[in-house]
Amino acid sequence: MFQSGTALHSNHRYQPIGSTGLSPQSLRDRIVSKLEASTANQALHPGARQTGVQMQSGGFRNIIRGLLVAGTILVASQAAQGQQPFYLQIHMGENGQDPIGFMGPHYFIHQAAGASLSLPPTTAFTPSQIRRAYGFDLVANQGAGQTIALVDAYDDANAANDLSVFSKQFNLPACTAANGCFRQLYSSGRKPAANANWAVEISLDIEWAHAIAPQAKILLVEAPSNNLSDLLAGVDYAVRNGASVVSMSWTSAELSSERNLDNHFVSTGVTFLAASGDSGSGVNYPAASPDVIAVGGTSLTLDKSGNYSSESAWSGSGGGLSKYEYEPVSQAQFPIANDIHGTRGVPDVSYNANPGTGYAIYDSVGVSGYSGWFQVGGTSAATPQWAALIAITNSQRVAARKANLSATGTSVYALGKSSLAGNFHAVTTGSNGSCGTMCDALTGYDYVTGLGTPQSKVLIPALAARP
Repeated sequence: MFQSGTALHSNHRYQPIGSTGLSPQSLRDRIVSKLEASTANQALHPGARQTGVQMQSGGFRNIIRGLLVAGTILVASQAAQGQQPFYLQIHMGENGQDPIGFMGPHYFIHQAAGASLSLPPTTAFTPSQIRRAYGFDLVANQGAGQTIALVDAYDDANAANDLSVFSKQFNLPACTAANGCFRQLYSSGRKPAANANWAVEISLDIEWAHAIAPQAKILLVEAPSNNLSDLLAGVDYAVRNGASVVSMSWTSAELSSERNLDNHFVSTGVTFLAASGDSGSGVNYPAASPDVIAVGGTSLTLDKSGNYSSESAWSGSGGGLSKYEYEPVSQAQFPIANDIHGTRGVPDVSYNANPGTGYAIYDSVGVSGYSGWFQVGGTSAATPQWAALIAITNSQRVAARKANLSATGTSVYALGKSSLAGNFHAVTTGSNGSCGTMCDALTGYDYVTGLGTPQSKVLIPALAARP
């Protein structure tokens, strides 16, 4: 277990931007390569090890005992050139405790003059790049009339301001409380304690949900703590306050009694999505629930013109077979492979999540003394963007006088079965562990990337056309 703030050393050296002579895409590729190599050597990514579950006060308390956030700050000053990056271990809980359900981004990567972080990283994907890569730019609808709920723990007092900075930077429509686009609610009725590290997750969630569905309303629900019971209460609160899509960028180890909790994800006209995890092979909750869409991770590559080129499985993507949940009918009819016991397979779908091919976010609360623009990844980055895709789909359905999607996983698998190659980008390379084919990206469904990543210009209309 590394000590907070301790400088660690990688076998690789990073040159700061401005001294490489490389294009942003080439620089991104180089960083991805080095991140993946370091990950393989366990230098960068010891992982979010979830090692225990406790019962306290009659509730489930899932304790993550070893979350490592590897914060890589690449400083582009002459004095910093040639230095190796440093990595920060960050505790997500209050009073020095590790979190119960945090499934946040594991890396922050930035190149800047000094450490001001005053501009978005040139290696980070922007909203226009991602919208083009996945085909959202070819869909006229942008989610009008829908509400995307992002359920997180603790309070981010700067959430509204940071969303405004992000929107202005990337020429997105303003999303504010004043224009009715943004709401920040407390599920307990009282403002939670502040937590700078969860604020990074909040910034990521609200900014990228808005980036993909800029006309949808954004509802930030803040739970009083990272107790699983508090977060699930936040999910219920989001539904009561009008959410048609609920995004959950947090996870815990599976529980033997988790099927008793799945009712939190059953509501007519509401779709629930959960991050599959960032520690490689293994199944987490609530992604394990058959009533949610579990979102895994990939590494996205664009061509020189900014078009979609290819994707490979991200090594951190969570996935596998659940210990406790039954296989939903939609998976059984698809079918998924190697499931002789009829248990739930995770994930269902995937999306770019590798921090090396990560996203620009703005966070003014700051983490470990740094604030401003960061490059962030993880399946917690993928999940709110899939939530935005569902919001756009529902907006199209309402325009056609249809109800919002319910039991959305059934429709997703039905479209995968009817035309997998037409609705999804196939991800057939890469792995998330050393467990054989269960850890490999394969043709068809696999336990790293699910059905694949969205071809939005086809998938959204197809989902909108479902009964």
